[in-house]
Amino acid sequence: MFGMKRTRRAGVVAAVALGVALVAAGCSSSGGDSGGDAGGDGGDANLTITMLPKNLGNPYFDTSTGGAEEATEEFGGTFEEVGPSEASPTSQVQYIQTAAQQGAGGLIVSANDPEALCDALDEARSAGVKVVTFDSDTNPECRDLFINQATSEGIAKIQVDLIAEQIGDEGQVAVLSASANATNQNAWIATMEELLAADHPNIELVEVAYGDDDDQTSFDKTAALLQTYPELKGIISPTTVGISAAARYLSTSEYKGKVALTGLGTPNQMREYVEDGTVTAFALWNPADLGYLAAWATQALITGEITGEVGDSFEAGKLGSFEVGADGGVLLGDPYVFDADNIGDFDF
Repeated sequence: MFGMKRTRRAGVVAAVALGVALVAAGCSSSGGDSGGDAGGDGGDANLTITMLPKNLGNPYFDTSTGGAEEATEEFGGTFEEVGPSEASPTSQVQYIQTAAQQGAGGLIVSANDPEALCDALDEARSAGVKVVTFDSDTNPECRDLFINQATSEGIAKIQVDLIAEQIGDEGQVAVLSASANATNQNAWIATMEELLAADHPNIELVEVAYGDDDDQTSFDKTAALLQTYPELKGIISPTTVGISAAARYLSTSEYKGKVALTGLGTPNQMREYVEDGTVTAFALWNPADLGYLAAWATQALITGEITGEVGDSFEAGKLGSFEVGADGGVLLGDPYVFDADNIGDFDF
């Protein structure tokens, strides 16, 4: 159940300050003093960043972690990735507690559950750790900022539009989601249901299945959906693990070219399935940009550039300037559609 961790020190300028911070982290059980009283210039800021995805070994999170590590190198921090091997509601708690005990300055989390992490996150924040969620949020009161990949409405609409186009706007469809407790997945699915009912009366959503962001489970759930619903016309999988597992099943089955598949995936995962005709089009934002933005937002909190209030603005390296919105949300941008015409232009 325990995941791996990766540590990398970035930046020469901050080496002395980081050395002091790391020594303090090793001697302190609470980590409460290691963050210092960082002012707006960030001169004595503890830029020790811990990233906690839902689970390790997930290509989507591998990409977002790479973006966060790139950003941390740019602002001269120390970066560590930790996490469980399986995405379950409470599997992240121990990593949050450890990060706080070791004196992390900032914690970037994609939450497996909106409630289950709150006690641990509250303790970490009390110890001086700045908490930024990305991809999947907790309750707003449990963190400082949420880096949102796109609006729930925009993400849901692009997937509904794609499946409607691919099945001729009629027939049975199913959703292959991640875990039943995933905040982002549930928000998107709820909006999909509303959009289908309002704008696509001839499309019937027959089931929402859960692959738990596990490749084999998602593969098996795809097979079960096709066996249970012989008239199924399409599958929407709003998770990179799910869509690639479903595509792998479809690509060698009798359903290839007959059952449409769309959702959220990375180009490198989905390229072969687009090229062989299993998948026509799918959507996503750039997860590397999402992780990159999350790291810069964490840096801005640690240095005191922002406090997380509505209207706060900060610079995020190559991505430019961003503003904090309602409930501490920061929006990356709109989803992008990948198809046979453009997928070769991307490498992530």
